[in-house]
Amino acid sequence: MSKQLPSRAELIAEATHAAADFGAADDLVDEAAAAAFGVNRTDLRIIGLVMTAGTLTAGGLATAAGLSPAATTTAIQRLIHAGHLTRKTDAEDRRRAVVELTPHAVDLLEEVYAPVERAGRELLERYSAEELVFIIDLLRRGERLQLAQARRVRGE
Repeated sequence: MSKQLPSRAELIAEATHAAADFGAADDLVDEAAAAAFGVNRTDLRIIGLVMTAGTLTAGGLATAAGLSPAATTTAIQRLIHAGHLTRKTDAEDRRRAVVELTPHAVDLLEEVYAPVERAGRELLERYSAEELVFIIDLLRRGERLQLAQARRVRGE
């Protein structure tokens, strides 16, 4: 006796729900991380952007975060005051200032997100190379879709 697969429409609905549930779970991790840092979600996003870049100018950070220059300056000040960012002169252009993470922020990022990364890697180890190619393609297409929808909602 063979088990019948759900219909294509049912599978699409389930995949849609699973993606939404994954996004909501990811949101809960970031909410908990923001609380661990003692910052709001926008500030946590800025911390992540600086972590990825290493150093950023205020203008570069504003562009990457999609914030106004004034909002970015205010966030930078909050994060410096909280001990998560430092401002220094750019080594390549001494006329510019850049921000970078403090050692404390780097340690906290490691404490919060390294276990998530390890658990994710362990999960991905279960998949074949072909399945990983599919997963990467799905995630990249999903990322582009979400970014396009964010632009649509903002009216861009």
